[in-house]
Amino acid sequence: MNTTGVEPVSMYDAGDSRQVMVDQPFVLQLWEDRTRGEQWVASYDTKGLTLLSDEFLRIASNNAVENGQRIFEFAAVQPGVYYVVFEKRMGWKFTAEDRRLFKIEAQPPTGN
Repeated sequence: MNTTGVEPVSMYDAGDSRQVMVDQPFVLQLWEDRTRGEQWVASYDTKGLTLLSDEFLRIASNNAVENGQRIFEFAAVQPGVYYVVFEKRMGWKFTAEDRRLFKIEAQPPTGN
């Protein structure tokens, strides 16, 4: 395998980036299949971000599958760059099934 000239991708370079305003709520949504025991767990800097709500929106279907969207609503409490790492956990596993990273760039509110 030839890796000459290839820069390794940092965990902090591989995710999604969002620009938000301080004190304005923003939403991050992830698919979750509770039938399989999946659950997204968020890790973030609580000095810069606050979790306002954590909801599950089940997708209606005619079978017993319980899947849908996990909706996390956050707000930045001060300007800065923060990272939210989501790990998809299964109850019987010690390691994460999947990992998603969001870079949040919180801007100060404009005008008064």
